[in-house]
Amino acid sequence: MHDFLILPGDKPAARSVLLKARRARTQSELELAAGRVEVHLSALVRRIGPTTIAAYQPFGTEPGGDLVQVLRTAAPAARIIVPLTLPDRDLDWMVPDDAAPLGLFAVASAQLIIVPALAVDRTGLRLGRGGGSYDRALARADRGATVVALLHDGELADAVPAETHDQRVTGAITPLGGVVWFATGGL
Repeated sequence: MHDFLILPGDKPAARSVLLKARRARTQSELELAAGRVEVHLSALVRRIGPTTIAAYQPFGTEPGGDLVQVLRTAAPAARIIVPLTLPDRDLDWMVPDDAAPLGLFAVASAQLIIVPALAVDRTGLRLGRGGGSYDRALARADRGATVVALLHDGELADAVPAETHDQRVTGAITPLGGVVWFATGGL
C-alpha cells in the first residue's frame, strides 16, 4: 500500500513543495533511488518487450540514473528515442548519439514511453516542471502505449492540480513501491 501525498491546489505551489523535497535528498539517497528505479524499469521492459521506447535522460534530482543505458541493456534490440526540446518547448525526437530529428510524431511509434514527473495522482495525472512539453508529446502517442512516470518515494499524490490539456500516465515507478498502475491502464 502507498501513502499518497496531499499537495497544494495550484501548480506553482505544488511544484515548489516537490522540488524542495527533492533538493533535500542526499546524493546517496538519490543514487539508491536511481538504482531501485532502474531494477523495476528493467523488469518492466523485459515484460513488455517493446520494439520502440521513448525515454528521456534524467538530470539533477530526477530518478532513473543513466536511463538510456539501462534501456539498452534491458532491451538490446529496441529502438530508443529521446526528446529534443524545440524553441516553443514542444518535443521532437531523435535516436541518442544521432542528432537527426525524427519529427514530432515519432513518439507515436513507441510502445513504452517513459516520462519525467514531479508527482502522479491516483488517476494517473502527472505534474511536470511546467511548459506542457510532455503533455503535447503524449497527445501524439499511440493510445495503446504504456506510459510510465519515474518518481521518488513519497511523490504519489492524492490529487495533482490539473488543466484540461494535462495527459495521464498508465503507471509510475517508485524506488520502494515498484510499478504502480492506474485506472487508465496497466499490465
